[in-house]
Amino acid sequence: MQNKAKPSKDRILVAVDTPDVAHAQKLSRQLQGHVGGIKLGLEFFNANGHAGVRDVIHGDDATTPRGQATPNQPLFLDLKFHDIPNTVAGAVRSVVPLNPKIINVHASGGPEMMRQAMAAAKFAAEPLGIMPPMLIAVTILTSMGEEDVDAVGMKGPALDQVVRLAALTQKCGLDGVVCSAREIEAIRKECGPDFKLIVPGIRPAGSDKGDQKRTMTPREAVDAGADYLVIGRPITQASDPIAAVKAIVDELDA
Repeated sequence: MQNKAKPSKDRILVAVDTPDVAHAQKLSRQLQGHVGGIKLGLEFFNANGHAGVRDVIHGDDATTPRGQATPNQPLFLDLKFHDIPNTVAGAVRSVVPLNPKIINVHASGGPEMMRQAMAAAKFAAEPLGIMPPMLIAVTILTSMGEEDVDAVGMKGPALDQVVRLAALTQKCGLDGVVCSAREIEAIRKECGPDFKLIVPGIRPAGSDKGDQKRTMTPREAVDAGADYLVIGRPITQASDPIAAVKAIVDELDA
């Protein structure tokens, strides 16, 4: 199923996996306007906190009062919250003033945790006059293979667990899930066409898979129905990141 609803560049979320603010800021500014946003995760956030995120996505507007600055670069804040419901709700409220486009939680935290996270995102955004972030859930990490899923006590095929957690996520009112491209068809069948699918483990043809075990090329993933593609090292470690992005866009538009 081809999914061509948005410009190809807007599908690309670049995983900037570094604790270095200056390096992340440089990449963000380089890629501004060429991609749909950047992803900052636990490594960066734990090293630099809110101030570091503001420096990267707001640039010269980093000192603007919280919630009032429009990011120069859309942000997927990939912190994968997973705790008791009250704690996760508080964590969500604490990051909404950064005005991220997307935040995420672990679906395995359960329905009450997910519902409270969704309510917290809306509650925190309203007084700031900003749109609530898209709230998505992680099903099973794309670094996990079948043997890993079995080792942590999730019996049966990984795909069955992913679909079950995606259905639970939708039932709790969240916007979508993070999933492997190889799980798109089954999730679409279960959750329908409007449920957002954010897909990591994307590797352009010929690139190193790294620590990802369930991968697809950008074109394969979009043809399968992915809404957003999370791509890191093939772009960030390229000698020319913009050229790497353009090559991916050309592949998607071919």
